[in-house]
Amino acid sequence: MKTMPNVVQFHFGNLQTGFHPMRGKWRSDFFRNNNPLILELGCGKGEYTVGMARRYPDKNFIGIDIKGARMYVGATQAVNDNLHNAGFLRTRIDFINALFDKNEVDEIWITFPDPQKEKERKRLTAPGFLKRYYHLLKPGGIVHLKTDSVLLHEYTRSVIKSEKLNEIIATEDIYGTISDPDHVLRSIQTAYEKRFLGMGMKITYVSFSLPEGYGDGAKIFPLTELE
Repeated sequence: MKTMPNVVQFHFGNLQTGFHPMRGKWRSDFFRNNNPLILELGCGKGEYTVGMARRYPDKNFIGIDIKGARMYVGATQAVNDNLHNAGFLRTRIDFINALFDKNEVDEIWITFPDPQKEKERKRLTAPGFLKRYYHLLKPGGIVHLKTDSVLLHEYTRSVIKSEKLNEIIATEDIYGTISDPDHVLRSIQTAYEKRFLGMGMKITYVSFSLPEGYGDGAKIFPLTELE
């Protein structure tokens, strides 16, 4: 991972006292263009990061995960396929505001995350995380959640309602409601997704945006794990 040109990783202690040097400079210094920037949180092997980089060459994609062995698969594939618009960042999601500046990100994809059945506050669509995303998303930036977990899907939709967020699209069965096999929600599949489909499970999806002022006043520093 240390030798790969499309990977950024660092000692977490470096973020306890300040921002990462790449913060606010991902387009100019990493991708060297001014194209839209999309994050995949909890990217695993990076199937969506790589798949969308192929599909949208005029956009930049960064897969983020804490587990380097998984990301190595996607990072290697991106290098082998000469995908200069796909990058990977090894970090914890709760450090995200030290790595991306205000309004730096256009969209966020969350694909098959751990539903955290016993720890609601650790769900990647919990209000504490959403308020962090607000500080790096552009106004109107979209958050996408694709998951097999009915619990997480329903929880997220309840958060959208209770927090007065802007729901865009929601379906409890992607493959039952989207007929086009080339649709981005169908044509790109993660390893988890293929496994769940093989078990006859339904795949859900919801997208939403965060209203103006949503994260104002939220405590996103110091950089410690979410309370």
